Amino acid sequence: MTEIPIACTLDRAQLRRRGEDIRALGRAALTAVERSERQAVLRFRPDPEIHEQVKAIAAAESECCAFLDFTVAQEPGATVVTIASPPDGAPILHELVDLFSADADRGG
Repeated sequence: MTEIPIACTLDRAQLRRRGEDIRALGRAALTAVERSERQAVLRFRPDPEIHEQVKAIAAAESECCAFLDFTVAQEPGATVVTIASPPDGAPILHELVDLFSADADRGG
């Protein structure tokens, strides 16, 4: 079995643009974050447009950071994305979650 490298395949400009998209989505729609060492659960407003944006970013991140596992689900009252990482990928998982939550107003 081939091991997936713990690395992002985006170049610097792509990484900057993706970060901007992630922060914008978090600012617009993130409502809650739950974290453990190797998993994060992010909850977003249940708006259909937000759901599509979450799916698009999860798909894009799955391509450039193939070592992360993304699951997007629609639950009553929220779009939920669960992100899991292998042990060596945990720091990148938490950097990604920090991007989503950097500008988010979660009513706290």
